[in-house]
Amino acid sequence: MIGAIAGDIIGSVYERHGITTKKFLLFRKSSHFTDDTVLPVATAHCLLTRTGYVEAYRSFGRTHPDRGYGGSFRK
Repeated sequence: MIGAIAGDIIGSVYERHGITTKKFLLFRKSSHFTDDTVLPVATAHCLLTRTGYVEAYRSFGRTHPDRGYGGSFRK
């Protein structure tokens, strides 16, 4: 999970930019976590605390809004 979170943060500034080089900064001031971090962490929370998925996703989503959730998630 740590690797996935790091990858999400590293890739956040390159998303939708079609980067093909292997030489790039790993972390920039504008790097940030996205929904690709929030939702797996919410899932882990469910598994560790036996919390319901709907409850956890709503809670985590509301705690971390504007992280790139798709329209279907918001519904």
